[in-house]
Amino acid sequence: MVAVTAVPAAPTVAHLVLSIPRTLAVKSSSFVTPCSNCKSKMGTYPLQKKHTAPASKLVVRAARTESQGVSLGFRAPDFQLPEPLTGKVWQLEDFEGHPALLVMFICNHCPFVKHLKKDIVKLANFYMKKGLAVVAISSNSIATHPQDGPQFMAEEAKLFKYPFPYLYDESQDVARDFGAVTTPEFFLFRKHGRRPFELVYHGQFDDSRPSNNVPVTGRDLSVAIDCVLSGQPVSTIQKPSVGCSIKWHPEAK
Repeated sequence: MVAVTAVPAAPTVAHLVLSIPRTLAVKSSSFVTPCSNCKSKMGTYPLQKKHTAPASKLVVRAARTESQGVSLGFRAPDFQLPEPLTGKVWQLEDFEGHPALLVMFICNHCPFVKHLKKDIVKLANFYMKKGLAVVAISSNSIATHPQDGPQFMAEEAKLFKYPFPYLYDESQDVARDFGAVTTPEFFLFRKHGRRPFELVYHGQFDDSRPSNNVPVTGRDLSVAIDCVLSGQPVSTIQKPSVGCSIKWHPEAK
């Protein structure tokens, strides 16, 4: 379980410093040109500014995990997953009519997800009006993290007014099919006519992390979305997403 404990700063306390990860160059044969003409329009909707941390500091006792190399051009795996809030079962073909699909692996308890949650909702609201399809998936084991179970997922979706379906991956097979390892983790797919969704971005939301005092902007992800929706290629220089590891079932290795 990830525990977030508020403790006063002192020399005897070992704080986990969440540094900005190294730039990750992802190889691709299909998308090699940066989106030089794309400028993010994220500033057109309000993002909350993060205030300076108070005197007591957050100590994040969690394994810092980075999203791993899934090749660009990777086809979105099919899935059939329930939405705890409505009971509806969603599948990949439900999003076929959209030019792009954002798949996010998140959960309820992760401090990295909590840090971005409200701004993820704002980004989704903004781009869904422009044609982007968005879906969130939680794959964490409820044997070890019951707070990530479907009942609490439904409460979370209602409380934060998720405009996208928040799906429950009980078997964790969908996380494995996508190659997801962390929360949050972002997969942006482009749709070309009748062709399958193909991965064009697998990177971070932005440089902000819990306790690093970098404002949340959503810049990295929004630039990629702007490029996709405007028909421009997405840069293959992408920083990995950073967060908590997906909590696999105890029997799974």
